[in-house]
Amino acid sequence: MNVLQKIDSTLPGDLRPERVWYTAYGSNTHVDRLACYIRGGRPVGAARVCPGCRDPRMPVRSVAVELGGALYFATESPVWGGGRAFYDPRAGGRVWARAHLVTAEQFADIAAQEMYREPGAEIDLTEVLTRGTAALGEGRYETLVCAGQVDGTPVLTFTAPWGGDDVRWNPPSAAYLRHLAKGLLSAGVWDAGAVVSYLASCPGVAGHWSEEAVMGLLRVRD
Repeated sequence: MNVLQKIDSTLPGDLRPERVWYTAYGSNTHVDRLACYIRGGRPVGAARVCPGCRDPRMPVRSVAVELGGALYFATESPVWGGGRAFYDPRAGGRVWARAHLVTAEQFADIAAQEMYREPGAEIDLTEVLTRGTAALGEGRYETLVCAGQVDGTPVLTFTAPWGGDDVRWNPPSAAYLRHLAKGLLSAGVWDAGAVVSYLASCPGVAGHWSEEAVMGLLRVRD
């Protein structure tokens, strides 16, 4: 079994890093799903083809991490149907995630695709690396968060500008939740029972997906 990577909460000193840890807490915890954002393609169960990154190389490394905050599901995804995963860094609790070591350019391209935009524009990371958060806009994944660093490299993710209690929760689709569950399981840190219990307790999942039903998603072959 792999080891959970500890995040140093100190903000990194290099404001123009070549590489960053793109930290996925949703369906991009699953490397095969992430590959569609990087190389282009349509994930299993999705209704949209991703254009991919300018640089199609897969992450150098992927490690399991925990972020301070809460995971919840809200809004309606036109790609998957059902709710999307969001991260509330201001809430109490822990969020299980996978940090993928990618270039800063790839991070910008992944963020663009999350907003259904064409990749190609750069992101100025100065504010998020200095303050810990930065708003690129008011969109659902346009708020950048830096949780600290691992080996001197910034741990970055993006989420919505609102908090988990500010929006109506919405249960995720089976295909979306399955990618998330299998992605966490494949990290090699959490066993199936722990992954199922974690996801079934998240706002938007709780009361709609039982632990038994989530476990059933892990048994479905990709």
